[in-house]
Amino acid sequence: MKIYVPKDSAARSVGADEAAERIAAVGDVEVVRTGSRGMLWLEPLVEVETSRGRVGYAAVAAEDVDGLVAAGMLQGAGESLGVVEELPWMRRQERVTFARVGVVDPLSTADYMAHGGLAGLRNALALEPGAVVERVVESGLRGRGGAGFPTGIKWRTVLNADADLKFVCCNADEGDSGTYADRMLIEGDPFTLIEGMTIAAYAVGAAEGYVYLRSEYPDAVATLTAAIDRAREAGWSGPDVLGSGFGFDLHVRVGAGAYICGEETSMLESLEGKRGMVRAKPPIPALQGLFGRPTVVNNVLSLATVPAILAHGPEAYAALGTGRSRGTSVFQLGGNIARGGIVETAFGITLGELVNDFGGGTASGRPVRAVQVGGPLGAYLPVEQFDLPMDYEAFAQAGAMVGHGGIVVFDDTVDMAAMARFAFEFCAAESCGKCTPCRVGAVRGIETIDRIVANDDRQKNLVVLEDLCDLMTDGSLCAMGGLTPMPVRSAVRHFGEDFNA
Repeated sequence: MKIYVPKDSAARSVGADEAAERIAAVGDVEVVRTGSRGMLWLEPLVEVETSRGRVGYAAVAAEDVDGLVAAGMLQGAGESLGVVEELPWMRRQERVTFARVGVVDPLSTADYMAHGGLAGLRNALALEPGAVVERVVESGLRGRGGAGFPTGIKWRTVLNADADLKFVCCNADEGDSGTYADRMLIEGDPFTLIEGMTIAAYAVGAAEGYVYLRSEYPDAVATLTAAIDRAREAGWSGPDVLGSGFGFDLHVRVGAGAYICGEETSMLESLEGKRGMVRAKPPIPALQGLFGRPTVVNNVLSLATVPAILAHGPEAYAALGTGRSRGTSVFQLGGNIARGGIVETAFGITLGELVNDFGGGTASGRPVRAVQVGGPLGAYLPVEQFDLPMDYEAFAQAGAMVGHGGIVVFDDTVDMAAMARFAFEFCAAESCGKCTPCRVGAVRGIETIDRIVANDDRQKNLVVLEDLCDLMTDGSLCAMGGLTPMPVRSAVRHFGEDFNA
């Protein structure tokens, strides 16, 4: 009998390890440690394999195990949630990137292949590199790190660049507040990321790859490092990938906690052993990236989606979504929310459906007042915009951004002037300091908001604030300073009353 207990960091933080040990002591059971299904309010979520499917038990603490076993847990009886795959939260999703997360043992190569792993890589190796690139282009896959740039176009640029050495770099420096999908995928299905990076390397002619992973994710670092070793032992990477003659070496590099290293050129500087500071562009990393060589830089979710595209065809992926936002996105619900967790669904679902239907409204029970989408540099949206579809163009027209898919909810007690001030504080603390609009502008922004709230020449300082936002948007070298005005302007536009004295 198999019993599945998550080893995801979120589950471990609420006692999953202790629950797994107590279940293993019951005897005559095999405990399989998996990633999390993403229903974080139910963790530790224990699943029991039955003839009906995996039956779930919510919030299982070590001291609950004996009572659950006595009530028939090992037979799928007692106070269960029912079959996990049939729960409304799971049934309404369209899991592509996260298809195996919470299902497989993250470090089992056999489990990975039994659930469709390597099909994409095998198909890719049977094609010419240029044909692999064009399939990614046809799928409509766009970057999941924030900018939404077409992944295949970036790959095509690197493929056509003339160089003796090329690189593939995965940006796993997931620093946005309210985001954790990269961590959950690496801890729950690391071979998908390895397979995606190997496909990317083959497609563009790269021989070496790096995953830049934040130090705040020790479990993810350990899991990915172990997975890379096992993939090399299995012949999935190394000098002769699956006997194809193509070689690709993959390494993990751990960052030191700088938010700015989530920006691609700062990340490359850090990988080269330098201080993480933004590079002026052009040249773009696709032409002169790591160590001056052509480099693919993609987010975890972008690269982890590629195996499914190569396995099932670009048409199947492009059939999902809406407009120019094709396929699925992994949305992360956090903040003051009743049911926080991961939701993977096709682009086009509305913000209100995510917050109210999946998230269940606020955890406090008070009315939702604002939602920030896209991390600490994303816009604050009021409930009047809950019919906004989750797609890149619709959000851009609304003065917002989808970003990495983080959704942070606030109830009606939030002070939006304080949140606008926090955006400048965050920028001042995390700026690399290379350009004046970001380095100095953030400090001036804090001072200006303080004067507005204190009713010190309020109207005049509102004009100054707008001018400052224009300067930071147009003059900053990267998105750190360029996007900081977005939460500030949205707070003033939608919640102006909070800026009164």
